[in-house]
Amino acid sequence: MSHSFNADAILKGVVAGDPAVPGVVAMVTDREKNIYEGAAGFRRTDGDAAMTTDDVFAIFSTTKAITATAALQLVEEGKLDLDAPASTYAPEIGELKVIEGFDAAGEPILRAPKRPVTTKHLLLHTAGLGYDFFSETYSRLAQEKGQPSVITASKEALMTPLQFDPGDKWEYGSNMDWCGQVVEGITGKRLGEVFQTRIFDPLGIEDMTFELTDSLRKRLAGMHARGADGSLTPMDFELPDKPEVHMGGHGLYGTVGDYMKFIRMWLNDGMGPNGRVLKPETVAMAEKNHLGDKKIGMLPGVIPSLSNDAEFFPGLSKSWSYSFMVNDEEAPTGRPTGALGWAGLANLFYWIDRANGVGGFWATQILPFGDPASFTGYMDLETAFYASLKAAKAA
Repeated sequence: MSHSFNADAILKGVVAGDPAVPGVVAMVTDREKNIYEGAAGFRRTDGDAAMTTDDVFAIFSTTKAITATAALQLVEEGKLDLDAPASTYAPEIGELKVIEGFDAAGEPILRAPKRPVTTKHLLLHTAGLGYDFFSETYSRLAQEKGQPSVITASKEALMTPLQFDPGDKWEYGSNMDWCGQVVEGITGKRLGEVFQTRIFDPLGIEDMTFELTDSLRKRLAGMHARGADGSLTPMDFELPDKPEVHMGGHGLYGTVGDYMKFIRMWLNDGMGPNGRVLKPETVAMAEKNHLGDKKIGMLPGVIPSLSNDAEFFPGLSKSWSYSFMVNDEEAPTGRPTGALGWAGLANLFYWIDRANGVGGFWATQILPFGDPASFTGYMDLETAFYASLKAAKAA
C-alpha cells in the first residue's frame, strides 16, 4: 500500500494540544505488515522518558477480543457449545441471581434468572452483567455492599448479580471475564497459558501477559488522571502482578506492535506467521452481527474518574459480533459498514477493516475513558487514513 497520510502530525498535535495527551503510540497495518508506526510525547508527565513504539501498556478491554478468540477455538474443536449453560464449564456463574433493586433497608432484591447464562450471552454482552463505572446498580453495590472492582482480579469481583434476564438486552460489563473462566474450565489451564500456546505463539506475540514482569515494567507507559480543568496527574496504577483470576475482559499488558499481530490474524482469515489460530469460516461467522435487532448504545459514565459518557459514532447504528463492535453503516471517519472495533478503558482504540485488509490501534494511558483529546486524535488518525486510502484508489 503506497499511500501516505499525516499521522506523525496528528500524534505531535495531540501531545502539544490543550488539553494535551501525555504520550501516544499508534500503528496501522495491512494484511502483511505495519504500514505506519509512530510515538509521541512522554511515558509520564513527571519524567523525561520519551514514549516509544516498544512501550508496554495496560490494554484493558482490548483484551476481550483475544478471550473471544480462545473461546472460538474451543467451538471449532467441539469442546464449547455456545448455547449450553455457561455453568457447564464455569459452575459458579450458575449461582448468580438477577437484582431487581434494593429494599427499604438498602438490601439487594434478588431472584433466580428466567434462563441460564450461555457463553453466547457472554460473547455478546447480553448476560446481564455490568461494570460499576457504567452501572448505577453496580456502583451502589460497590459503595454500600463492598462489591470489589474487577481491577482487583479476584473471584469475588466476578460474583455480581445480573441486572436483567440473560439475553434480554445488551449491556457492557464483566461478560468476557466469565468467558475466560469458561475457557479455563474447558482447558484446565490458566487463561494466560492458553493464550500463550494457542494464540501468542502462532502469532509471534512476545510481550503480552496477565502478569507484569520487572523487565516489562521498565517499558511501562504511565497512567494519568485527567482533571476537570484538563490537567494531567501521573498515577502509580498497576493491575495485580499475581492476579487471582486472569481477567479475560481487561487484564492484559502488551505492546501496540504485539496487538497489530493479533489484528493481522483477523485480516488474514485466522492465519498467523507461525500457524493457524482460527479457521477462515470461523472468522467469517464471528465477524457478523449476532445481536439481531438489539443495538449497542452510549456507555454512561457513572464514576467520573473512570469514564465520561462515551459512544463511538453517535447516531449511527452499531451491533456486536464475537466479540467486537460492528458498524452497521459507514462511519464519518470512512470506516466502512461491517468493520470491527473497540476500545480499552485508558483510551486505547482499535479498528479492523477486513474488506480493505487494514486495521489500526491507538494507545494512551489516560483516565477517565472517553477522553476528548485522545478520542479526537484517534478519530483524526482514522479519518486521515481513509482519506489517503480513497485518494490512492482514485489515483
